[in-house]
Amino acid sequence: MRKIIHCDCDCFYAAIEMRDNPALAGLPVAVGGRPETRGVIATCNYPARTFGVHSAMSSARALRLCPQLVLLPPDFPRYRAASRQILTIYREYTPLVEPLSLDEAYLDVSGLAHCKGSATLMAQEIRARIRAEVGITASAGIAPNKFLAKVASDWNKPDGQFVIRPQEVDAFTAALPVSKIFGVGRVTAAKLRAQGVETCGQLRDWPEERLQHEFGRFGARLFALCRGMDSRPVQPNRIRKSLSVETTYAHDLPDLAACQQALPALLEEFLRRFARHQDDARPVHQAVVKIKFADFTQTTIQCRASAPPELAVWQRLLASGYARHGGAVRLLGLGVQFAEADERAHIAHQPSLF
Repeated sequence: MRKIIHCDCDCFYAAIEMRDNPALAGLPVAVGGRPETRGVIATCNYPARTFGVHSAMSSARALRLCPQLVLLPPDFPRYRAASRQILTIYREYTPLVEPLSLDEAYLDVSGLAHCKGSATLMAQEIRARIRAEVGITASAGIAPNKFLAKVASDWNKPDGQFVIRPQEVDAFTAALPVSKIFGVGRVTAAKLRAQGVETCGQLRDWPEERLQHEFGRFGARLFALCRGMDSRPVQPNRIRKSLSVETTYAHDLPDLAACQQALPALLEEFLRRFARHQDDARPVHQAVVKIKFADFTQTTIQCRASAPPELAVWQRLLASGYARHGGAVRLLGLGVQFAEADERAHIAHQPSLF
């Protein structure tokens, strides 16, 4: 039986800003892009959330909801420095630390002697050290697997923790809204709700075959998660699955020609990132172009590729994706997906689409 802790810092970027500028205490604070450049909110503190501001919201809308919002540009060197401090704390408890981002990670503390082997006490101690040594707060979830630990870390935010013991898994998961399952977004939740399913307990009535028919490969994962089952180990050296860049333009790109003209700069930025990460990634499997139109309709199109393709291939993908909708474009993105281990031999013998 595993003991997994999921630690998640509270409104991390905003917390660092408030830590370094005490005058911000009590004010609604957000970190994100400027509204005139179509920026979005990366994170915001709890006073800002009382106005309805949240991450991924456009900065312009956030300022309409909260005119007194203190909107700050991100300062990633400071955030990364704090993240390194936090990871150092985690690794003093266990070598099995899987970072998910700068501000959250899974820790497998199974069978360890710290705090008499109590994962609950370890989580309390870790959170106290983050407060004392980094100057911000963190929340934690403790459970027998990664799925439930992540759900639990959100249960008593901010600056709290929640434990799901093995004997509580079945009852806790049965009452859990399906919207709490990672991967169940608004569309999937609405689809399930239309068929009378709002909790994991109700979803258990569906046989696995029906879930796979409705949701493809994700159906098998739904079958397990609605029962509180998750066998994924904590992976200290997670391998990157994809790499991409995207740009939201201050002014819409009016047509395909303008999009094609913007593509080389985006590709240049991507290739710089790809060169930095080339050593820690698997072989390339697919090239992907993402387009978000002015009405927020979004599409992606991909082709098989064993390496980042030439500009002409990206241009053809862009043209194919653009033809699905047409009109002004607010965002372009491009990137690659890396191969799964069991796909490598297959890819080696399969030519690319272009």
